[in-house]
Amino acid sequence: MTALPIPALTAEVTQRLKAGDRRLLFIGLCGAQGSGKTTVTKAMGEALRRDGLRVASLSLDDLYLTRDARQRLSQDVHPLLTTRGPPGTHDLGLAQSVFDDLAAGRATCLPVFDKAIDDRRSSSEWKPVDGACDIVLFEGWCTGARPQASAELESPINDLERREDSDGIWRRYVNAALAGAYQDLFARLDMLVLLAAPDFGIVARWRTEQEHALRRHAQTGTHIMSDSEVVRFTQYYERLTRHILHEMPERADLVVRLDEARQPLRLIRNPSQG
Repeated sequence: MTALPIPALTAEVTQRLKAGDRRLLFIGLCGAQGSGKTTVTKAMGEALRRDGLRVASLSLDDLYLTRDARQRLSQDVHPLLTTRGPPGTHDLGLAQSVFDDLAAGRATCLPVFDKAIDDRRSSSEWKPVDGACDIVLFEGWCTGARPQASAELESPINDLERREDSDGIWRRYVNAALAGAYQDLFARLDMLVLLAAPDFGIVARWRTEQEHALRRHAQTGTHIMSDSEVVRFTQYYERLTRHILHEMPERADLVVRLDEARQPLRLIRNPSQG
């Protein structure tokens, strides 16, 4: 993504901060894999700091359960829960604790998950935040998502679900998790921004590009997914990503429509929000 709509996004955030009576705003950024969430979050943070605001940035990806915890879930509930990503594979207790510390203006450390080793880093490597913030940028592929209706879970939508979740246990567990503690966390967001991919079909290509970039910088011995592994991996995300692209644009505060090259086509303000 090269033509970032950062000035427009930061203007909306600062306007919301000035209009309210809260000293801290939690801003959620949602977008499919490879859509540029990390890039946008970094650029927004830098721009807001130049305006004199104190900003903390946190990714939903850094809140994954540890590998051991996911392996236990795979044994107790369903084998597909070994793989990080969908709701049910995040540590929501940790997330709420971090949000509580940020909301109270306490010094805290933001968790760091290392995708190259598929595990959370030691707390000694977490990112410190000292004192009160004005803005918390919270980005993630399903940030702000809502669960599907039960009837929508009946039929599998891809090869992963047909072959490895034919009875629907995994997708129902994921949906139930999303309907529970995730909604409690997302309710703390003051503003929701959606980076809207043109469709789900482009996501595998975007995610493959990310993995190629990771391969260039990975340390020896770390596992980097092949292109075929990436295709399978994105199928874990397909159901909810399609759901998000269908239902979230009507309720997100801001929607950035992207083309296939991740270029922003337009920014849409939802007047019914905020």
